[in-house]
Order: sequence, then C-alpha cells, then structure tokens
Amino acid sequence: MALPARVRIVEVGPRDGLQNEATPVPTASKIALIDRLSASGLQAIEATSFVSPKWVPQLADAAEVYAGIRRRPGVRYPVLVPNEQGYERALAAGVEEVAVFAAASEAFSRKNINATIAESLERFEPVLARAREDGIAVRGYVSTVLGCPYQGEVPLADVVRVATTLHGMGCYEVSLGDTIGVGTPGKARKMLQAVAGEIPMGALAVHFHDTYGQGLANVLACLEKGVAVVDAAVSGTGGCPYAKGASGNVATEDVVYMLHGLGIDTGIDLDSLVDTGRWLAAQLGRATGSKVTRARAAA
Repeated sequence: MALPARVRIVEVGPRDGLQNEATPVPTASKIALIDRLSASGLQAIEATSFVSPKWVPQLADAAEVYAGIRRRPGVRYPVLVPNEQGYERALAAGVEEVAVFAAASEAFSRKNINATIAESLERFEPVLARAREDGIAVRGYVSTVLGCPYQGEVPLADVVRVATTLHGMGCYEVSLGDTIGVGTPGKARKMLQAVAGEIPMGALAVHFHDTYGQGLANVLACLEKGVAVVDAAVSGTGGCPYAKGASGNVATEDVVYMLHGLGIDTGIDLDSLVDTGRWLAAQLGRATGSKVTRARAAA
C-alpha cells in the first residue's frame, strides 16, 4: 500500500509526556507549552488529564491549564478521563473532546488501575453514553499492545478485543499503544493488521514509545499499511513508570522530520516545533529526547 499523502499528529506531550515528571511543572509553563504547540501547526494536542490528583499530582491543575490555553480554530484539545467523575470535571471545564483508556494486558490493567480489563471497560460505558448526549467526541487508547512488563507477550486476540470494544462503544478513533516500547516493525505491522481486520484503518492511530529505539521504524511500518494518525510527544517526553529503562514517547520532531522527508504533509512547521522542544527541555532541566533537535544544536 502507498504511504498516506497526509498524516495527522496527535501531540501527547502535555499529558502523557509530563504526567510522570517527578518535579512539578508550573501551570504557566504547561499553558505556554500548549500555546507553542498550537502555533507550530499541530491540529490535535492532548492538553491534560482529569485524573485524581492523588494518583497523578503533576496534573492536579487540569482545570486551570485548560482554562488558560489560547484555543486556536481548527485545533482539537482532548483531555484524558479515567471514569465518569473525571468526565464531569472535564465537562465543567468546557472540554469538547475526551479520551478513555484500557489495557490489552490483564496483568497491566490490574497493576495500573486495580481493575480487570472488563471492569475498566464497564467504567467507560456511562462516560460514552454521557458523551453522546453532550455532543463530546471520545477517543480511545489501548495500552500494552506489543508487550507488558508483568505478563510479557500480549495475545493479539486480546488487543483486537479491547480495541473493537472501545470502537463499538463509540470511540471515533482508537490509538494502539506500545506502552513500554518493546515492539519491533514486524510485530507492529502484524498487530495493526489484526486490529484493522475488525476496525476501519481510518479509525486507527499508533502510539509508540522509544525504549529500544524502534519508535520511528514502527511508525513507518504502520504507515506502509495505511495508518495515517500518529501519536507523539515533543522532545520525546514521557515514559512508563512501570517499565524499567523506558525512555519516553517517540519524539514529535523526529516523526515530523521523517514524514516530511517522505513527502508526507503534516501541516506542521518543523522549525517552530524544534524551538518548542528545546524550550521544554530547558524547562525540565535536561537534554531533549529528540535526535533532530540534538543534531540541529550541533550543526
């Protein structure tokens, strides 16, 4: 299959990228990050998560962040919600799109949220029902699609089952996430094809972590099979707290550089994105996780 002519990047840095940061990131910096990302041409930026502050202290300021960003026309600002209570908080903040998540690994689900996969999906039924009534779009995430830190291999049938359940419940798009970054291109391609056998490719996205340096290769393998939506985090931020050595999401700058090199349109200004990634790394007090930004700094 030919590569897609255009790819939509879903920027997850402000949420997935920052949620595991040990040092508190000021609310003003989070708002500035999202505004910078908006200015770079990104059309989907996951702004924050309305989870319990007890579980994710870094995102305790979700309502303040959402209220403070300058929303640009044509840009979506989804937020993650773990349950109906989180949905109600998000709705009160004025959100127009939410995201829900479930693991493909039973062991990961129990360790991460203390619930079985079936129980986690049941929690989202009222959220999806409310969202339909409220006219709120819902995106779904499936985590651990290529491996789990507790059970190891994750059967493809489980990935397909969870993804199709979320799609059937009303998620307009389902993002398939290699949470601990252990996947390789062949496995990523096989996983995507299995899910695409049940869900239209146009309703699927991929989400790779770069723990073993396979992120870009996995993205390309899936692009070759027709996926046209890719999650990424500016400066390669993020990582899974349950996976030793996890080095964060595939960097948005690196994905965009590759896509532009392939002649694929993204609508994103790479120079602006690199500047934002460099700025974020300075805010966090460490080197960027983007190879593109490092190379440009050395040039």
